[in-house]
Amino acid sequence: MCDRENKLIEVAVRHATAGSGTQAATLPPAPSGSRRRRLWELGSHAHCPVIGVCLPIHALRRLVTKAAGAQASADDYELHCGAITDCKRRGPIAEAVQRELDRRCALALRQTALAKTTEALRTWWCEASQGKDLAGALWATLTHARCTTALEHEVLGEVHMLQHQVGMGRRVDLERFEALVDQNSVLEHELRNAVQRCTRQADEHARRCDEQQGQLMEVRAQLIARDTACAQLREELQALHATVPGLKKRTELTSQAEWQATRIQDLERALNQMQQDAERHKRRADEQAAELLRRDAEAALAEREIAAASAIDTPGRLDDCAVLCVGGRPASVPLYRHIVERTGGRFLHHDGGEEESSGKLEATLAAADMVICQTGCISHNAYWRVKDHCKRTGKRCVFVESPSTAGLKRALVELQPAH
Repeated sequence: MCDRENKLIEVAVRHATAGSGTQAATLPPAPSGSRRRRLWELGSHAHCPVIGVCLPIHALRRLVTKAAGAQASADDYELHCGAITDCKRRGPIAEAVQRELDRRCALALRQTALAKTTEALRTWWCEASQGKDLAGALWATLTHARCTTALEHEVLGEVHMLQHQVGMGRRVDLERFEALVDQNSVLEHELRNAVQRCTRQADEHARRCDEQQGQLMEVRAQLIARDTACAQLREELQALHATVPGLKKRTELTSQAEWQATRIQDLERALNQMQQDAERHKRRADEQAAELLRRDAEAALAEREIAAASAIDTPGRLDDCAVLCVGGRPASVPLYRHIVERTGGRFLHHDGGEEESSGKLEATLAAADMVICQTGCISHNAYWRVKDHCKRTGKRCVFVESPSTAGLKRALVELQPAH
């Protein structure tokens, strides 16, 4: 089939390309009216691509057989060449082919009827040739009344190149088919191996099923033997009850004694747990009492510091300055606020990472104008973050080793702007 198709393509090539200048000179001029050209009115070089592209070979054989009145016995190539010769002049075969092509390409013919100029026809051909109905586009364009010699030569040239591409595509398909055949052989080999593996696995599964069936029979025999032994023991127990009066009551009393012993053990364990809980609650109460005493002492110390702070001279004014105090005792924070606000500043506080998150420290540092860092009661991380921030931003910072009211006031004096 590939050789035969190549022959058809070669014929189309010879007819489409032989003597383009001379052939173009011998083409009949396009009619000036609106009547479409007939098949036998086309140039001799157009019949090969029209018949080869627009009409399938089986349809051509049927038309030739019907028009000739006898079965066409020629092969496809000879039938194609004979049809080309017959279609160059008006005759039964040419008229049959004309009617068949008009019927097959009726939609394309109706579309080209709207093209009133050669340029409109060329535009329609460029769009239609990219679609699926290449045969209809070719027939409708070549037979159109506005198809000039130049347009006809252009259309046949495109079809000629397309036939080259089709031949190349067939060869690629053949190579792909051969590759698929090789791949199919490999897959068939793998399938046979898979079938063999499945067969072996099925045999192994059947063998295991037989083994499990044998084991199941053994387990059933063991169950039967156990049931028989249980029945014998039950009979012996009944005989024992008959020979020993009051055995059942003694057994019940023994069971009750064992239950009571277990109950006593559970109660003793619960009592020990309750004693441990009581001791733990007592220790917690002692710790809370000590914590209250410590807080009372801190409150008293804070009151004394407030009283002492009232007697100390107030530092200079820090109007509209945000003073951040990092660290310090929680009980002394109200005193720090009081001292800073007396100077006209805004008081900010961060505990240095003890309770407040260290992530909040950066935001507080950014909002402060001055920083007092009490190094004795902050974390190492907070210390380095405060130092790094003040160094980067150039903010004034005073480090106080021990938290106290006097230390805070000295730090405020150091933070006073120079006059």
